[in-house]
Amino acid sequence: MTPVTELVDKTSEFVREHVIPIEREIVVGGRVMDDALRLDLQKKAKEAGVFGPLSAPEYGGLGLDTRAQAQVLEAAGASLIGPLAVNAWAPDDGNIHLLAHVADAEQRERYLAPLASGEVRSAIAMTEPAPGAGSDPRMLRTVAEETDAGWIINGAKHFTTGAQGAAFVICVARTPDGPTMFLVDRDNPGLRVGRRMPTLDHSSAPGGHCEVEFADCEVPDSAVLGTVGHGLELAAVRLAPSRLTFCMNWLGLAVRAQQLTVDHVVRRTAFGAPIAEHGLAQGLIADSEIDIAAARGLIRTAATTIDTEGAVSAQARHETSIAKTFVSEAVWRVLDRAVQLHGGLGVCEDHLVARFLVEARAFRIYEGPSEVLRWSIARRALRGPR
Repeated sequence: MTPVTELVDKTSEFVREHVIPIEREIVVGGRVMDDALRLDLQKKAKEAGVFGPLSAPEYGGLGLDTRAQAQVLEAAGASLIGPLAVNAWAPDDGNIHLLAHVADAEQRERYLAPLASGEVRSAIAMTEPAPGAGSDPRMLRTVAEETDAGWIINGAKHFTTGAQGAAFVICVARTPDGPTMFLVDRDNPGLRVGRRMPTLDHSSAPGGHCEVEFADCEVPDSAVLGTVGHGLELAAVRLAPSRLTFCMNWLGLAVRAQQLTVDHVVRRTAFGAPIAEHGLAQGLIADSEIDIAAARGLIRTAATTIDTEGAVSAQARHETSIAKTFVSEAVWRVLDRAVQLHGGLGVCEDHLVARFLVEARAFRIYEGPSEVLRWSIARRALRGPR
């Protein structure tokens, strides 16, 4: 057994023993995933040796490459709250990667170290209310003006995931030299976290998706992440790994839903035979097996490219766009079939597949809607090989 295989087994065991027993309280029962519960789960993950698949060993992480992450996060994703328990859930996943590759020494100590070790959560504020930036970052309207003391940021954001309770927010704002990223501490008086938006995915997003305002928000020059004017290039640093992490986690949930479905149709009898013996049911089970296998293959291909060519390479961006488009839709199909094969019980939240389906719907939008990704994929294909 390889070290990665052992880690996958340990992660699966951790999810079964510590995460799934409280999953229903969160997913169906309405218990809030607060920081006390998160920290308790992450403490248990550390004790089990499965904490930090995205973090470096100096921060208590596992130091895995992307190929190993693909296997481990699929195991963690068997529960909606499994990735959070091992510190591999959005937006912290992408922010850990971004800070590890871009932050200076002081920023790594102040922001990356506590984030990667699970002491705090973070947020990234990019998306804005219309007519501001959404899928098109060129529409950015939040502005940062340079002063003798640093910068003053003004603007409105929404869908800022994890903002409630985040220790800091990475704000993307327009400057004369172009979009720039700024690190803004939670206690900055110019940062106002407003309404938690009532979205479909209320179980798998600790801290919610919030409206955030920057009102005469003063930050020093040391708050600039990377280089002034290069915010979109920095966004690309986190984009491919973040998209792929989403895919890994949600594939794990699809695998679990498929197993729940198989267990159900084997036990449930209709028309004189177990549902599993009916041809139409077998067809749906087979289609889900095909979707899972294809999704897994695309994830692992893209993971290999990230490891060998880098996350900002054109090939990595292309392959993660393909993977994210296919996997988000394949996961939806698997979960939809799971609901269908559970029959009336499938639409009842007593059986988790209904909640899984609802929570997964946003996956086809976050980190790039399928339509935008298809446009990007087609443009690259039409340019031809280079």
